Amino acid sequence: MTPVAAIDCGTNSTRLLLVDDDGRPLDRRMQITRLGQGVDATGVLREDAIERTLAVLREYREAMDGRGVTAGRLAATSAARDAANGAAFLAAASEVTGVAAELLSGEEEGELSFAGATADLDAPLESLVVVDIGGGSTELVTLVDGAVTAHSMQVGCVRLTERTMPIDPPDPGSLAAAAALVDGAIDRALAAIPSLGAPDPARRLVGLAGTVSTLAMIDLSLAAYDEAAVHHHWLSLEAIRGWRDALAADTIDDRRRRPGMVPGREDVIVAGAVILERVVDRLGVGGCLTSEHDILDGLARSVLAR
Repeated sequence: MTPVAAIDCGTNSTRLLLVDDDGRPLDRRMQITRLGQGVDATGVLREDAIERTLAVLREYREAMDGRGVTAGRLAATSAARDAANGAAFLAAASEVTGVAAELLSGEEEGELSFAGATADLDAPLESLVVVDIGGGSTELVTLVDGAVTAHSMQVGCVRLTERTMPIDPPDPGSLAAAAALVDGAIDRALAAIPSLGAPDPARRLVGLAGTVSTLAMIDLSLAAYDEAAVHHHWLSLEAIRGWRDALAADTIDDRRRRPGMVPGREDVIVAGAVILERVVDRLGVGGCLTSEHDILDGLARSVLAR
C-alpha cells in the first residue's frame, strides 16, 4: 500500500502530512501563507493570498509525487468558508494537487482535530476537551453522551488581530477588547455545549495548532523546532498569562528575536495567546497539554480507514 497525504489549507498556514500505511509520519510540513488575510473585513480571498497558497500546494504535490502518493484528503477551513470566492480557490487547489478539495464545516474540523489529538493520549476520552486555535476560527471539541461534539467560535488569531489590534504593540484597550470578544464567543460555546460550563476536576484541555505550538516553543526557549519536546508539553495558566503579557509588551522585532518564535506568527501570536488564556480560564482548567497531532492526523487516519 502506498503512502497517503493530508493537506490543511488554513487561514494562516498551509500544512502537509504524509504517512505510511501503518499511519507512521513520513513527512510533515508547514508554511505560513495567510490565505485569510483581510477576509474578515472584505469577505473575499485576496489574489496574492491565493497565489501564495497555490505555490505551496505545488511544492506539496512534488513531495507527494516523490513518495508515490496517490490518495489523500485536502481540507480548507475558516477562510474559505467565509469567502465569496472560496469555491474558486477550492477548484484551483484541486487542480494543483490532484486531490479533491473539501470545504469543512467548523464542526467537521473539530471532529477531525479531536480524532488526531486524542489518538495517542492515555486518558479517558470523556475527560478531554480539545481547543484548536486557527487563524479564523477556534474549535472546542469534547464528548457528549459518548458522541464527539464540536462548536466553532468565530475567533482566531488572524481574525482577532485584524478586528481588535490596529496598532502593534497593542494597547491595554485593544487587549481588553480582544478578551471581551473571545469571552462572548466562549459564552455562545458554553450555551451550545452546556457540559463544558459545569465544574469537572477531571477535565483536561488539549491545545492544538500554531498558537499553542509556538507558545510551547517559546516556553521551552527552543532555538529550533523539536517535535518530541513540544508534543505534550504542559502550558500552565500562569505561563500562558505571562507569555501573553510579555509578547504584548514586545515590539514585533522583539518577538521575532525570541527563541522559539515561529517566523510568520509574530504579528498574530498575541491574539492567539489571548484566546488560549480565556479558554483555559473559562473552562476552569489549570493549563493545557500541547499536541502536535491535530486535524492533519485526523484526515490521514480517515484516508487509511477507507
